[in-house]
Amino acid sequence: MKVCGRPPFTDGFDASHLKRVYEVGEEVTLTCGQGYLPSTATPQRISCTAAGEWTQSNLACSPRMCPIPRALQPLAMGRTEAPFKSVLNFTCDDGYVLQGANESRCLHNGTWSDPPPLCKAVNCALPKPPIDGRIVHNKPVTGSNTIFGQSWTYECNPPKAPSYERGSCMADGSATEPPVCREVSCPIPTSIANGIITFAVMRQHGYKETVKYACNEHYVLEGDAETQCQNTGNWSSKPVCRAPCTVGIKRGRIFYNAKKIWIGDLKPNRVLHREVVVFYCLNKAERCGYPVASTCNDGTLPIPECFEEPGKMEYNLRPKTLPSEIEMCAALRPASPTSPARPA
Repeated sequence: MKVCGRPPFTDGFDASHLKRVYEVGEEVTLTCGQGYLPSTATPQRISCTAAGEWTQSNLACSPRMCPIPRALQPLAMGRTEAPFKSVLNFTCDDGYVLQGANESRCLHNGTWSDPPPLCKAVNCALPKPPIDGRIVHNKPVTGSNTIFGQSWTYECNPPKAPSYERGSCMADGSATEPPVCREVSCPIPTSIANGIITFAVMRQHGYKETVKYACNEHYVLEGDAETQCQNTGNWSSKPVCRAPCTVGIKRGRIFYNAKKIWIGDLKPNRVLHREVVVFYCLNKAERCGYPVASTCNDGTLPIPECFEEPGKMEYNLRPKTLPSEIEMCAALRPASPTSPARPA
């Protein structure tokens, strides 16, 4: 006579009460193990048939889910739940100490074994001021400690300068060592191309003294107008004076300073650094005009490749046929006022 072996089961079934061998006609009630939920409300029974096989069952066991704490959901790739037996591992960034369990497991009842831990900033002892100097904290400090990430500035009694100016509480729990206060001077400041030094005495300067620059007429100052004597004995970076541009066409119309003007009416022919000039090109297929912008960059104003300068006769006798005067291409009509055609 045939017998049945142990019933087949998948993960989640309770196999603790199953035997190795069953006789024909014996029945088994299938149940889900702890931490799993059955797919049917009624118990499922299977029996051993004369063929030595088990009857079919539609019972499925799915793991119970634990809700992922809201604070951790941004790290869970969009998931809001984790299945039974899942493990969350916790670590803190450098400069922070973990307070609590470093892992938590999803239990059979849908709760976590441990709450998420806290990451507390590392403490540092209060920094020491430099000899002949003091410390200026970015934030008010109370007690005898600072925390990781807090920073401060070292200052020395004039005219001395600190060998470095900034300090902080570091990830290993140590504070920056105090700098050395020493006398520092910067050389006589030098001029800049196309600019001048304003209101300055030509002498050596001490730490944190400043000199101010300005540009010649029509040049644009780029950078900080003031340069400062640094603790290294060098000046901070000086500004640069950027040159104006000439609009390099003899005939045509441009859009500049919110006006559509003929090039002959641009007097003087000069635009400043970073100012924008719009040229007009012809769409030959559609027989319409379209604007192309160009920016003055330190004396250079590129002419768009599509721009074709008209001849003298066309410019003087038929100005209304130029790309700037005909209908603008549908997708590129600029929101700009129009001016009367240039007289011949």
